[in-house]
Amino acid sequence: MLLPNPKLSTPSSKLLPHHSQNITGVASTSLEQNCKLSRRNLSKSSLLLLLGIQTTLTPLLDLSKAQADTISPQIDNNPTKCSDRVPTKKAYIDVSIAGEPIGRIIIGLYGDDVPAGTARFSSFVSGKAGISYRRKEFVKIMPGYVQHGGIRSYGVDAERATAASGTLQNLVEEWERGKRGEKCSEIKAGSVGIVVRDPLRPPPKTKIVARNGKLEVEEEEIAVGPNGTEFVITAVDSPELEESVLVIGKVLEGMEVVEKMREVKTVRDNTGSPYFRVAKVIGDKRAVVAERGFNRPYSKVVVTNCGLMELESESQ
Repeated sequence: MLLPNPKLSTPSSKLLPHHSQNITGVASTSLEQNCKLSRRNLSKSSLLLLLGIQTTLTPLLDLSKAQADTISPQIDNNPTKCSDRVPTKKAYIDVSIAGEPIGRIIIGLYGDDVPAGTARFSSFVSGKAGISYRRKEFVKIMPGYVQHGGIRSYGVDAERATAASGTLQNLVEEWERGKRGEKCSEIKAGSVGIVVRDPLRPPPKTKIVARNGKLEVEEEEIAVGPNGTEFVITAVDSPELEESVLVIGKVLEGMEVVEKMREVKTVRDNTGSPYFRVAKVIGDKRAVVAERGFNRPYSKVVVTNCGLMELESESQ
């Protein structure tokens, strides 16, 4: 607080009447007393000021909350409802654990909602791609879902898969439509989806290489991204998979088979180790290799047979 300058603000006694001098003296004394506030008084004053501001803003905050409650149902009212999706195709997967058959999973595919994803999955289930999911393993058993390893990303199998079903871009576009709210992206219990991206994949590392006597900067990809052939089947609601999975269908029959798969013992997940986290951040390839083994079943969980089925409406 600025104190008044006596030389400027206090008039000379010769220029003011006697009673004016008394008033000025009293005012100066009062101002001096008011300015001599202790830290404790200042703290109390600040507290009272904050309480006053909170009291003033509380009605405004309550009004904003009421407005948000009024607006939110309109935002959540997505014209593309998950309950509106109707399966247009049916597929089946027979599963065995350690060579022992455990049953069949029947899947309804949303051909109208995700045509690219449905066509891609159907081509691998039916063998139309020249390669299928038959005799290939589930590579990850998580508490909430099971994940199939899909088709290899190299060699003749990968070439056949790409030639028959196209690139991954079509699936990514359908997945992005879900992120924008143009289609349903919820992953409920019993959902079947194709893995289109890896949200935990580290960014590419920049390195300097020598070519033809010149130094060039290029990016080295860490780990291998999904190729659009891996798929998951959820046993519980799994919203965390919305960042990586495109839902293409749901389990119509055989959830008890999925439960049996979840009971298989797996390799312990060590992602919580500080040593692993540091190695993953710096792009250590040993961490990438180790991560592939986490949650891997000790017993082989294999698709022994698979194919497409006719819908009841088609058979009639």
